[in-house]
Amino acid sequence: MLFIMNPKAGRTTLKNSLVDVLEVFCNNDYDVRTYLTKSADDAERVVAEEGAGYDVIVCAGGDGTLGNTVAGFMKSGLKVPLGYIPCGSTNDFARSMEIPMTAVEAAEMVVKAEPFSIDIGSLNDKYFVYVAAFGVFSDTSYATPQNMKNILGHAAYVLQGIKSIANIPSYKMKVTIDGETQEGEFIFGMVSNSVSVGGFKSITRKGVEFDDGLFEGVLIRKMKTPADLERVIRALLTGDISEKSMISFRARDVLFEAEDPVAWTCDGEFGGEYKNTSIDIHRRAIDLLVVQESEA
Repeated sequence: MLFIMNPKAGRTTLKNSLVDVLEVFCNNDYDVRTYLTKSADDAERVVAEEGAGYDVIVCAGGDGTLGNTVAGFMKSGLKVPLGYIPCGSTNDFARSMEIPMTAVEAAEMVVKAEPFSIDIGSLNDKYFVYVAAFGVFSDTSYATPQNMKNILGHAAYVLQGIKSIANIPSYKMKVTIDGETQEGEFIFGMVSNSVSVGGFKSITRKGVEFDDGLFEGVLIRKMKTPADLERVIRALLTGDISEKSMISFRARDVLFEAEDPVAWTCDGEFGGEYKNTSIDIHRRAIDLLVVQESEA
């Protein structure tokens, strides 16, 4: 086993139970090599350079660590099972996949799980596991200081959003969803494969399947009055996707063509700025070690 650990991930629970986690692996006959990441892209490099020499790879960290590990899989074409021990401040993907939040319990799940092939998204040349987004609230993960993430957890994302809501930027763009086009000014857009985004249940959570080759999405148009804003906030809180200012969809590929560069976030990390953004789904691209309900 190649065990990749981000020592700077949001929560310190893994540091306190690292010996117990390694004991779980060793007691199940794994010969474990532990690697501590040294930079944001280190997991991708190690996976690409060394991953083929292992029977299984397990990463421990936040959503960003998972995303970087998956990027290593995708770019190298590696086809070995991947296990995940969530240690970040929000762990949206782990919530969606019902992976335990306790490190030892997550390790115990890894050793008894079977591979489940999940879809992976790409945004231009970047890969993402569960969400790509632009606009209001979308930058709150990578813009939030790490110490605030650690102290406040997912509440920090909300605080950052509230501070910036007075002046909501909008983006003129054409959005082509599986060949059908929507045009206008949008304050927010999201393409996801998750029941949780930012630590909260996603408005697109209904009908989510992690291996169907489809991601769920939502666009929010520019609002003209405070009443419009109130309706959208109510819709987000209640999961009402029929609100007239919102467009919800399920798609295999989405193309965003904007007049000016738009900043994106992928799995809570900065994903770059682009005028043209192509989002594609790679069906069943990664074999994730999880226990499905039918196996539990």
